[in-house]
Amino acid sequence: MSDAVEGTLYVVATPIGNLEDLSPRAARLLGEVALIAAEDTRHSAGLLRHLGVRQPMLSLHEHNEAERVDQLDARLLAGDDVALISDAGTPLISDPGFVLVRELRQRGRVVSPVPGPCALVAALSAAGLPTDRFLFSGFLPAKGSARRKRLGELTERQETLVFYESPHRIRATLDDLVTTLGDRHVVLARELTKRFETLLDGTPAQLVEQLSEDPDQSRGEFVVMVAGGEAQEEAEQTQLSADSLLNSLLEEGLGVKQTAAVAVRVLGGTRKQWYQRAQLLKDRD
Repeated sequence: MSDAVEGTLYVVATPIGNLEDLSPRAARLLGEVALIAAEDTRHSAGLLRHLGVRQPMLSLHEHNEAERVDQLDARLLAGDDVALISDAGTPLISDPGFVLVRELRQRGRVVSPVPGPCALVAALSAAGLPTDRFLFSGFLPAKGSARRKRLGELTERQETLVFYESPHRIRATLDDLVTTLGDRHVVLARELTKRFETLLDGTPAQLVEQLSEDPDQSRGEFVVMVAGGEAQEEAEQTQLSADSLLNSLLEEGLGVKQTAAVAVRVLGGTRKQWYQRAQLLKDRD
């Protein structure tokens, strides 16, 4: 039986923008391991060139991860250390790696984290929203109906809600937040650690307006953070009060559009939000 020491899989966090955020330990390990498993080898090649690292790379992404397990396990059994990196940030956090790490740990291999940048944590640290409890839901569904369904399932959660979102869907997502979560406080973190880093605050409707006025604010990857909901009893009482006003206006003969206009003046929020709610109440009747 061989006495060779098995290798270690290092899960290495890499910069989300600013290359100075890579830890000295991460830089050293990337130059020492026998192999680097990267989400996109072409993308990661730029970071490795910056570090002067010439270690061989192997692609590992959502479409081939399961197929790579035995190959990487064999390298570890042979005594090779392997680094796992994603395109940016901490692997497995809405990035590939879960299947590999789970399987290798079940086989008794050593998996060691090399902590560092993570867009989720960076955004929360600067948002000014409660962080004692938060719910991270990764990327929301791309299709509007599925996205609204997911958001609807979270309306009663009292933790800060955190999502990742792409630039071409950010406005649609904000529109859906108006419909499902109303006037909650939202913080958008964009291009974190990069030159055009921006954090925007407001209600979903206010943020839609800000993005419309300045299209540049729709560029880059987003972390969307939403204040948690009220306690159930308080939220129900608030909704009942709003519905009571809307029903009274409808019973007085006002149309849905006029009812929404009055609700905006009395309750705040957006005309679209109250139009949709008034229409729902009218349809129920």
